[in-house]
Amino acid sequence: MHKYFFALGLGPAVALSACGGSEPVTTVDNIVATDTIIPENSIDANAASGTDVNMTSGAVTMTGQIFADTVGASDVYEIEAGKLAQQKATVQALKDFGGMMVTAHAGSTARLKVAGGKATPAIKPDSRLSAEQEANLATLRQATGSDFDTAYKAQQVVAHEKALAAVKDYAASGTVPEFKAFAAEVAPVVQSHLDKIRGL
Repeated sequence: MHKYFFALGLGPAVALSACGGSEPVTTVDNIVATDTIIPENSIDANAASGTDVNMTSGAVTMTGQIFADTVGASDVYEIEAGKLAQQKATVQALKDFGGMMVTAHAGSTARLKVAGGKATPAIKPDSRLSAEQEANLATLRQATGSDFDTAYKAQQVVAHEKALAAVKDYAASGTVPEFKAFAAEVAPVVQSHLDKIRGL
């Protein structure tokens, strides 16, 4: 069973999807190092675990609702972390990256809601933060100076790595066409943000 926790960084122009989620680290992406399962009400074990099993290929994928919830929470996490970076980072490049995350994830949330509204049946994202996301934000709120810079960068790298893997997986084997298209569109944006934060 795959466990996913997202933190996708999106470009303002594309304004796509989501990041966020990780385990608290004393350094950074606090670093979104932990996988989180968001349970979903269901009548069978696979749905209860938040997965759909493709019996032909044996692949395990997130349900549409869990994908939406993960991306929605990721967006909230990235927006809040980005705001903190704009205020607290000591390096201008990290301040700028934080601002880009705020803009990109606000756009991502809007696109996610549109995609979910077109799904049949409609899927509304639940953007409540996980315990890990809350802990990561707490770490960023407490960190100062270069410690903040280190923690923010580390969290963002891990979050984007996880987000990229999850988005690529959903684009390839997700079950909700609207979210599959969203995930495919977002993947290159997440990759570009991962490349950017790794270079800072």
